[in-house]
Amino acid sequence: MKVFASGAFTALETNTMNRLILGDNQAIFRAGAARLLAMEDDVRIVAQCDNATRLLAAVEANRGAVILLSTGLRVDLLSLLAQAKQLGSRVILITEKSEDLGEEVMSQLDGVVSRNIAGPELVDTIRRVAHGLRCVRYASVTTMRVSDSVGERVRDRLTPKEMQIVALIVQGCKNKDIAAQLNTKEQVIKNYLRNIYDKTGVSDRLELALFTIHHRNLAEAAAKVGELLRKKTA
Repeated sequence: MKVFASGAFTALETNTMNRLILGDNQAIFRAGAARLLAMEDDVRIVAQCDNATRLLAAVEANRGAVILLSTGLRVDLLSLLAQAKQLGSRVILITEKSEDLGEEVMSQLDGVVSRNIAGPELVDTIRRVAHGLRCVRYASVTTMRVSDSVGERVRDRLTPKEMQIVALIVQGCKNKDIAAQLNTKEQVIKNYLRNIYDKTGVSDRLELALFTIHHRNLAEAAAKVGELLRKKTA
């Protein structure tokens, strides 16, 4: 496999259509990634999968595709990598943090990116991997925590109730579902969202979810709150 090189790949330089399978259990992130990649002439999403069963079926049906996969999907990585190799496909893994993937998995992955990767870098990574390059782009958790002053500031401005709503938005919940979980009315949730949008500087729920995901301190706080909510409803 070729070694990662500097400089960005452009659509003109690649001059081919890169087929992409997107596997992620976060609906909002899938929607954001799809919207981002739809603007690229040389990238086409051929399947979006929210669970391991759908992902494996999509991989089998789309030979030679690039597979962009989140660790949150809970798929057997070694089995997937073996299947991808047989089908001439390549795998890019999205990590939630600097996880210990193990030498065997790391050596077989074609690409690794962190959840908070910027859009242009994500597109560039997909192009590189599609053309046989190996691309690893993810920072340590320590580095991201130090640099995420924006996420920390927004996290501290949000009230506990607002943080609960942010956590549920990231999980892909609609206002009606959020209201049911928090035992309130849908209009109340809408009022809270207006305040949250003001504090985060975003204009809609998709931007809010992406903003949260891309700011580590805020994302970690939302994840903890989301886990507490799940335990209450379990």
